Amino acid sequence: MSAENRLASLGLALPDAMAPVANYVPFVAADGLLSISGQIAKTADGRLITGRLGADLDVAAGQEAARACALNILAQIKLALGDLDRVARVVKLGGFVRCTEDFTDQPAVINGASDLMVEVFGAAGRHSRAAVGVNALPLGVAVEIDALIAIDA
Repeated sequence: MSAENRLASLGLALPDAMAPVANYVPFVAADGLLSISGQIAKTADGRLITGRLGADLDVAAGQEAARACALNILAQIKLALGDLDRVARVVKLGGFVRCTEDFTDQPAVINGASDLMVEVFGAAGRHSRAAVGVNALPLGVAVEIDALIAIDA
């Protein structure tokens, strides 16, 4: 089953890929790798998922924010490659969680993105990753995630 068919079977559709808001590009392809710039927690209808984990949001809400980031990563992959099935492997996700000083469940939050990558790409969606707590993120979003993807020619 294709990656896009797996998305559809999950009841998910790709949002429009977000345009950059500063002096950077949303993705760079080089030497068989695709680097995706940080994607913020923004839903397909344009709503920002804001707040701090440990204060305004619980882990489940954080996982939904991370899942929204992952969908935005997939939208960038589709824009860059034209076809999600050109993904050979999700190599790494870098997760940033806006949280309180005593919040320590960043890995559980970023599982929202990690789980989606495995649901869409199967074993090729398993990846290395970082899950880091931060004081602030752009526009007050709860989660931002970047990605490194190995691509088929």
